[in-house]
Amino acid sequence: MKAQRTDAANEVPISRYLNTRYAYCPSISSDGQRVAFITDITGVGQAWQVRCDPEVQDAGWPDQLTFQADRVMGLWCSPAPDDDRLIYTRDVGGNENAQVYLYSPGDGTHCSLTAGHEDAMQIFGEWSTDASRFLFAANRRNPGLFDLYLQPLDGAARLVWENPEPGFLTNLCFSPGGDRAAATLMSSSFRHHLFEIDLESGPARRISLSEKDTRYDTVCYDPGGRSILLNTDLDSDFLRIVRLNLDDMTVEPLVSQAVDVEFMTCSPDGRWLAYTANLDGTSELRLFDLASASTRIAPGPGETPGVVGAMDWRLAFSPDSGSLAFSFTSAVRTSDIYVWDLESDLVRPITRSAHGGVPLDSFAAPELVHYPTFDTTSDGAPRQVPAWFFQPRGRSDAPVPAILLVHGGPEGQTRPYFHPLIQYFLQRGYAVFAPNVRGSTGYGKAYSHLDDVEKRMDSVADLAYAAHWLQEQPGIDGDRLVVFGGSYGGFMVLSALCTYPDLWAAGVDIVGISSFATFLENTSDYRRAHREAEYGSLETDRDFLESISPINHVDKITAPLIVIHGANDPRVPLSEAEQLVAALAARGVSVEFIVFDDEGHGIAKLKNKLVAYPAIAGFLERVLQRE
Repeated sequence: MKAQRTDAANEVPISRYLNTRYAYCPSISSDGQRVAFITDITGVGQAWQVRCDPEVQDAGWPDQLTFQADRVMGLWCSPAPDDDRLIYTRDVGGNENAQVYLYSPGDGTHCSLTAGHEDAMQIFGEWSTDASRFLFAANRRNPGLFDLYLQPLDGAARLVWENPEPGFLTNLCFSPGGDRAAATLMSSSFRHHLFEIDLESGPARRISLSEKDTRYDTVCYDPGGRSILLNTDLDSDFLRIVRLNLDDMTVEPLVSQAVDVEFMTCSPDGRWLAYTANLDGTSELRLFDLASASTRIAPGPGETPGVVGAMDWRLAFSPDSGSLAFSFTSAVRTSDIYVWDLESDLVRPITRSAHGGVPLDSFAAPELVHYPTFDTTSDGAPRQVPAWFFQPRGRSDAPVPAILLVHGGPEGQTRPYFHPLIQYFLQRGYAVFAPNVRGSTGYGKAYSHLDDVEKRMDSVADLAYAAHWLQEQPGIDGDRLVVFGGSYGGFMVLSALCTYPDLWAAGVDIVGISSFATFLENTSDYRRAHREAEYGSLETDRDFLESISPINHVDKITAPLIVIHGANDPRVPLSEAEQLVAALAARGVSVEFIVFDDEGHGIAKLKNKLVAYPAIAGFLERVLQRE
């Protein structure tokens, strides 16, 4: 039976939802009077700046600083007094080969600091305290290896350390004296190595603390320079904060709890550690006083719990350590920049991003639920999978279709952030169910490893059990379930359609993996070893990877499918979509295919979102035969 619909004239078109704006990635200027940030007001993320003086009630309209056709990926204000310059990074067409630029507002110039290296990825690290130089990593020497560079603002980069191991080089930071640097080498999502490098002579010493898989998610020196503060899961199921003494390599726990501690940042005066606690997906922003070991919790920026740093993983102190800037979003409000004044203990917004003119009271928040899956935990109890369950408001008595939204990663977590497409589908009378199947982060290291290599299909089984749970819910049409995901979530979509074909009425695959073998063969050199650690090695696990790849089981797909991909995707190459679509078309399975020539791993530009997402909405309306 078709669901009864409200008058179409009263419905807000999808284009309005897609015109929601986002503000994120804050950085406070050296005088503490301005906050630079990224927003997509123009349709693609650019650098903007707004006043943040607490004594000024009206900060005024923010000033746009960059005007390129491609996105700004990150930005960092100069830390030096009386220096209003800004470093930012951007790529071209979504290719992720980030280039570093210097913006000087005095004369309005934008200078490329990495010109001539457009074929390499630059990972910005940190300004020096006097703003005369900066650290960055790049794969210039070898596409599969990231080396450490030191570059003066007025000169060429100097290769400091030739890193011999594959993996991303991140968390680059100067010691207080500027003569050393710390860095994290991410061999995989859960296998990190910690290094300290002498910036003058170049030697690097490995200071990793365990031979077991360990994450060093955030790294910074303490003010004395003889210790390093770490956000790590060393000897723990969850991320916590510890202090590593560089003289005797002893470890002092500072913040430990049965939740992940995220986004640690140290204040310039060395007093505070700011971090967020991941509470089943929502965030709580906290300050840890290094002297007294006391903790402060920030006032909530909204009535509805949400997520701090969902789009940028950034907490930014002011130079005087008196305030902290961060982005915040909830399921019913888009991402904006907020400043926490530590003296008054007040949190105030300094941006007001629009929601496309859609009434805020029309948005629906989800319910956190847990559903049983096929196996048990180590203590014999039935394993429960956490999920966010969105239900449309004011629906009729007729059962409604449901969209199962699968996150990417797989080391990711669906959290209650603002997703305009979810709110659009809720308006259209769909339910949306977003499970955090095994392999997701935020629930401990052990849970994240439950889908490794040969256990990959257990996570797909969790999707099937999510579908079974939905079919038992009153008001859900169990014959009209849609599986929807991007990147690794795209693999999950395709695998679910192959493995459990009778459960699904349709599938939506965005930049998804159709074959682990061809994906690993063709992904960017710097990603291959990183991904093999999660999925399995082509050398030792190829037969298994072939056996679970959807491309080898397309004969089982019966549900219609829409596939969307970016031509410049450096992570999951376009060929993954092309071979899938060709195989389905050859079998006569209904498949719609859209490629964007100026996008990479996902859809970043508004003009393309206004094509892709209405196409998805129209596809679902047709295949589910809704009026």
